[in-house]
Amino acid sequence: MKKLIIINGPNLNLLGKREPSIYGSLSFTEFLETVKQKYPQVQIDYYQSNIEGELIDKLHEVGFSFDGIILNAAAYTHTSVGIGDAIKAIETPLVEVHISNTFAREEFRHQSYISPNAKGVILGFGLQSYELAIQSFL
Repeated sequence: MKKLIIINGPNLNLLGKREPSIYGSLSFTEFLETVKQKYPQVQIDYYQSNIEGELIDKLHEVGFSFDGIILNAAAYTHTSVGIGDAIKAIETPLVEVHISNTFAREEFRHQSYISPNAKGVILGFGLQSYELAIQSFL
């Protein structure tokens, strides 16, 4: 059984409530339960934090023992050299995910410190971006 983890960064705990015109009205917990049912052959763990250092600690913790990491670092994507360095330091392949098309948004969202060390980048497909990332590991 493949072992994947989805790691979400700041403010993604508010999915379903936060800016539904951009992020939709479904909570991440509801979405995750649907995905787990759809892929019973995959162990899908989940972690969310609004704190940069906790995200780095989680990457270090799972970065040598999981089959894949799906990371939506949210705003830290565009600001965190530390998260980018943590991804360089681990062995587990990682897919960068974004719910919105970051290139259709503010200019500062066009830069990613995650992408250079990611297996791939999926963005702009809403919560389906996560499912596409899961499929990339199958």
